[in-house]
Formats: sequence, C-alpha cells, structure tokens
Amino acid sequence: MKRLLIMTTIAFAAMTAAASASEPTPFGNSCTAERGIRWCPATDLSQRPTSFDGTPIDADVTLPETGSGPWPTIVVVHGYGGNKTSFETSGSGSTNGLDNVSYAKRGYAVLNVSMRGFGRSCGHDPSTRTAGCSKGYVHLDDTRFEARDLQFLLGKLVDGGIADKAALGATGASYGGGVTLELAYLKNRIRNLSGSYSTWKSPNGTSLSLKAAWPIVPWSDLASALTPNGRYLDFDSRTAGLSISPAGVAIQTYISGLYSSGLASGWYTKALFDPLADLTTWKNQIFAGEPYSAGALANLKMISDYHGGYSVGGTPSALLIENGWSDDLFPPAEALRVYMSQRAAGNMNVRLLFDDRGHARAQNKADAAANANKMGAEFFDSQLRGIPGGPAAGSATAMTTTCAPNGVAKDDFPSGGPWTASSWQAIHPGAVAFSTTTAQTIVSTGGDANTGFAIDPILGSAGACGRIADLKETGVATYSFNSKGFTLLGLPTIQATVKTTGLYGQIAARLWDVSSGKRRLVSRGVYRLTKDQSGVITFQLHGNGYEFESGHRVKLELLPKDKAYYQASKGNFSVAVSKLALALPTHEAPNPAKGITAPTLGKFIR
Repeated sequence: MKRLLIMTTIAFAAMTAAASASEPTPFGNSCTAERGIRWCPATDLSQRPTSFDGTPIDADVTLPETGSGPWPTIVVVHGYGGNKTSFETSGSGSTNGLDNVSYAKRGYAVLNVSMRGFGRSCGHDPSTRTAGCSKGYVHLDDTRFEARDLQFLLGKLVDGGIADKAALGATGASYGGGVTLELAYLKNRIRNLSGSYSTWKSPNGTSLSLKAAWPIVPWSDLASALTPNGRYLDFDSRTAGLSISPAGVAIQTYISGLYSSGLASGWYTKALFDPLADLTTWKNQIFAGEPYSAGALANLKMISDYHGGYSVGGTPSALLIENGWSDDLFPPAEALRVYMSQRAAGNMNVRLLFDDRGHARAQNKADAAANANKMGAEFFDSQLRGIPGGPAAGSATAMTTTCAPNGVAKDDFPSGGPWTASSWQAIHPGAVAFSTTTAQTIVSTGGDANTGFAIDPILGSAGACGRIADLKETGVATYSFNSKGFTLLGLPTIQATVKTTGLYGQIAARLWDVSSGKRRLVSRGVYRLTKDQSGVITFQLHGNGYEFESGHRVKLELLPKDKAYYQASKGNFSVAVSKLALALPTHEAPNPAKGITAPTLGKFIR
C-alpha cells in the first residue's frame, strides 16, 4: 500500500509538471485565466523582453482562453504619447472591440507594446531607463528602430510557439498606424541601420512575413504630412513621391502640439546628440522658416526616407487603410498615396476606408468607430483565419461628415453611409465643376487672423461642424456659386494659372459651406510656390464626405496663409490668379438638373 501511495504521488507530480510545462509563457511571463482569456502581462521591469539591440520593450500578451498555440497574432500599437495600455481593456471585450480581450476572444494572440521611448520602454520616467536603454529614446517610428522592435518581438513569439508564423498581423492608430504601414511595406524584410534590407527572421532563424495590416489614421510619407507642398494628386500616381521638392509648408500647431505631447510623456534625446533621432533640432529647423537650411532639407529627406511606409517600396501585405475626412494631421491623401501607387503597379490587395475619425478636427462619431471596427475584425478574420468575408480587395468605403443640430449630441446624429464601391474612382462617379476667367490677386499680407484661429485644429473651437460669420477677407482670391444639392465625396481639385512675384510664396485654400450669413469649413489644403512661379498649377484639398444642401453657397478662398495651422511665410509675395477651375467629386452620378457632370480632372502640371 505504501509503495502504491508513493507511485501515485510520483505520477500525480509528473502530470502536474507536464501540465505546467504546457502552459504558454510568452516572453517567459506567466498567464492568468480571467474574463474568458489568458492575461500574460509584464508587471515588473525585469519582465520586459529585449529588442534586437538590447533595448527593453514593455509588452503584454493576451491569449485565447484555451489551446496551446500557435495562434494567429496581431500586434496593436498605441498613438503618440500613449503606451501599451491604450488598446487594453479591464473589461470583458465586445464582438467587434478594438482591444486585447475582444481579439483574444476571436481566437487571436494579441501583443500590446509600449513603443521605444514611451511608457516603461525607457520612457519619460527615468526609473524605466534601466540597462539597455542607451538608445531607448523616441526615434519617431524609424523603420530601423521602432518597426524592427515590433518585428523582433513577433519573432520571439513565433519561436516560443505563441504566434503562428503564417498568420501575423498589425494594427494601430496614428503613431501606431504609421508603424503599422511600415510593417506592411517591410513585409518579409527588416531595415538595417545602414538603410539596407535583410530577410526578416525570428531570433531562432525562422523566416517571417507580415500577412495583413490595418493602419488607422496613419501617414504614408511623414515629410509630406507634416510639411505638405501640394504636389500629390490622387489621380496621378507619378506624384506619390514628390513630397520634399520643393520643401512644403509646416502644419505649425500640430507639430508644436505633437512635440510637446511627446516631451511630456516620452523620452527625447537631447538636441545634437543623435542625428537619427534629433526631434528637437528637426522642429527648430523647420520653425526657423524660409529659406530652409541645408540641414533642414537633409533632415526632411531623412524623415521621408526612414519614417514612413511608402518610401520602403515593394508590394506590401494585405492592407485596409483608414483615414479621416476632417483629420488635419493625416488626411485621406496618406492612404491614397499607397492605394493609387499600388494599383498602378498591378497590386489590388489594398482597401480604403474614409470616415469622420482621427485627429482634430474629426468628430470621432460612435457609428463611424463601430463600422470601422467591424470592417477591421472581418478583414483580419479573412486574412489571418481564412474566414470568408471582409472588405473586398481594391474596394473603397466611405461615411460622410454630418453635423448635428443644436441640442443634439453628435453621436445621436448619424453619419452618412457607409457606401462601398469597387474602387476609389467608382465611389465618386460624378463631379460639380466651376470655372472662371476673372483674375484676382493674393497678397502676402492678406487674410483674417481671427478666422485662422477659429478653424485651427488645436487652438480653435470650430471643429468639423462649427460655423463662423461669413466675411470677405482682403488680399484673398474668393469664388462662389450656389449649390443645387450634392454630396462631396473625395478630394477637391483646383487648377489655375498663376503669376507669382516674390519669394517663399504659398497658396492656402479653404472650401466653405455658406448659409444664413455663416460659413463652415469643409476642406482645406496648401500649395508651396517656387520663386516667381508662373504657369498652370494643379493641387488638391484634404477632401471630405459632406452634403452641400440645395440653396447653400459653395465658397472657395485662396489665401497667402492659413495661420496658425499652416506656418506663415517669411516672404513678401503676391500671386495673380486667373483661369481658375474647381472640380468637386460627388457621390451622386451625373445629373444635369443638379449640375453634376462626369468627373473632370485637370492635366497634372508640376
């Protein structure tokens, strides 16, 4: 009997040890069963995994309730100034929730990471800057650093039997959206410090590739987003790389706000210490204004080359890209640069979603979030789990910006749509066109400062739906016509003949909806002029999905500045504008009674 008891005890201990050994331990951290998932956090600084260069990266993993892996795996990345908790929930998740618990319940392993220089990844709190943090400061989503950090951690999860090497995905918003798009373009490559590429392999040598990515309000070319020059056109893929020649116009309040946000929540290296991550010098060079120094121009090129997905090149992973109509930081052109260039190269595996979400001035309505989260979940299920459904390759989906009447909460007033078409071109089959031969002049001292302040995305109060008093601003070219009722759905295109006198000129454009003596900003954009530039120019505004009611007035202004949003020029200049044409793409098909024609796009002239 005693022998039997001993043998039973030994057998039980062996079974317990085997069961314990089979429990997953991502990055060596234990998991707790709770809320219908397994929660595997790094609760102590010592539990942080290290990246390719030894930098500790704070990361949590959430697993499905049962199973031993490997699972389809998604890395979810926070916005600028955030940390790993941004897409984590203490609740029970939801059917289409964009959080760790919701996706774990769908059958995914979820990796939530604090990006280098934020949170406890060598972040703002000096106590987190332990051994290995010598280069742990913010590198602004450099493909050689932050993107490689995420690839390295995914590789560790593959080696640990957690992540399925054939089903790796990524998503994230803003800062997280930018690096998600970088991961999609890198796909099966890593970016070396020299700028060259190598095959992406896990630490144990397994070849890896990202299969699907959902960048939410991302940039594709950071130099173009932060200092737009107006050269990109959504109907001409040849313009996709024209982001720094000439150097553009800084979105001043956004750059200031982002810099301050990161300074308050992250760790920046001191100025002039590391040229690969010198955010302070980069900002100061741009804010010094025209003429931009040689250093400023070189750094703009570096930002374009190393801090965005588009410059990586190649055929990216399957993509669903979402940008916001009223997002004055990363507008729809950031997605269209990818979509149109990939279509031109024969790749249809990109999907578009445009709605009223994103950075200010976006409203971020609940129905837009619900639609986006549903599309994102179905996209990943299709690409990573083989479940039929999700947005079709090449498709474009849009919701419109709507403005609630006084006394009605914005979320109680639904967005228009969603509408889906087989392509970006197909979603706006018509156009409202306006043209005039009347000449007008823009002068550098023109414009109303109070208007600029009211519609500034950071400092102003108007937002996407605010209305301010209509007025005729001096030193500004102004055009208007009456609406017969149509839905703008796309990027307004402006073509005009200009004759510039002077240096450092710019044309800021604003499109307004005017009624009852008040106006609402519908879209804006900017075009950088070269010295004494003359001839025909073509440029586009950010775009919108927006209904112009019948009887309202459509008003276009061409100004010398849109301060404080855009940085005002230091130059003295004037611009004679003639032969102006405006094309507004519409959701509606051609309808002569409504003044809607077939799309009319001007020939691109640089």
